[in-house]
Amino acid sequence: MASWPPTRWPVPIHVFSYRVLLVIPVLLAIATFAALFIHSDVNIALLYSQCDSRARLPAISKVPVFGTPVCFAISFFQNALDSARTFASMSAVLSFIAGLMTVTTVEAARICNAPNVLIANPTGPWLVFNLIGGAVVWELVMVPAFFHRSRSIYLARKKAGKQVVESAESKDPDFGKHARHLNVDAEIVAIPVSVAWGFVLPSILMLIYNSPATIAVWLFFPVWVSLVRQAVRWGVLRLQKRQRRSFHLESHTVSLLLVYLVPMVCSVVSHVFLIWSLFQRDDRKEMTRATVKFIGSTSRSSGLRCCTGCSSRVGGRLRWWLLLRLFLSAPAQESVLRGSTVTVRFVSISRTG
Repeated sequence: MASWPPTRWPVPIHVFSYRVLLVIPVLLAIATFAALFIHSDVNIALLYSQCDSRARLPAISKVPVFGTPVCFAISFFQNALDSARTFASMSAVLSFIAGLMTVTTVEAARICNAPNVLIANPTGPWLVFNLIGGAVVWELVMVPAFFHRSRSIYLARKKAGKQVVESAESKDPDFGKHARHLNVDAEIVAIPVSVAWGFVLPSILMLIYNSPATIAVWLFFPVWVSLVRQAVRWGVLRLQKRQRRSFHLESHTVSLLLVYLVPMVCSVVSHVFLIWSLFQRDDRKEMTRATVKFIGSTSRSSGLRCCTGCSSRVGGRLRWWLLLRLFLSAPAQESVLRGSTVTVRFVSISRTG
């Protein structure tokens, strides 16, 4: 039986069952565990043991349940930012997270994702990602959630038939022609403002001051993003004279650029810092090197799982574009730029020697 709607390029979620699709995030989780194990260091384990024994940041580590992981996270990032070289590397990683935060917030605002609690309310998964689970949270929780929602919509439409879909209410999350719209047009302003004030500002403060207080504030950025988004959305809706209306973001170039402007600017600025740092003296300490290797491994797996999750929901040339974008992402570019810098320095030494 031909799939509906008909497509020239088969989309994986239209071809494979949900159980088959789950193989992808499980394999990614295993690969992430392996990569983190390879890049693990005894110094990182010592950081956690110091927090667990209340010897490090006792005011925080003594807090029940969350004290030890928060203490470890603060100590981890404080060591990771303890050099000019890692300042640039972390700024590139944070720009990637800004993009990921923007994407997940946009998806949370879409009408079609309202029935899925994890997608519509990403604050909880983001907190677990930041404080406890790291990359594995996205591979075993968020990516399957997107697979499940996309597969559910496809099966519901296929079972109902074209006539039912075309006659459904426009804002129906499964059948509506406006299902991919943002729930309200106020999100066009609320999303970029929330990412800028809730994530980028705490990130800048953390990079500049590198203190336990600024890192602790940054760790809870999912909460700040959510609160700012709700406040801005409420304010915009109160100022609007017309009734609430949904909005198709991808149909308006200016609005699309506005929503993604913050991560784009962050990416440009971070890459300027990154290129500059490659020609500076390497001032990283042993603990700093250990933490940065760990972060780099997590960032690369983050990019891979995002690309995999998106390419499983689209078909054709867009899938190859996503793979290219992964290669051009901040963590990948850092590796390429480092290799190029080493080559340039080697050639220079050879010529002068």
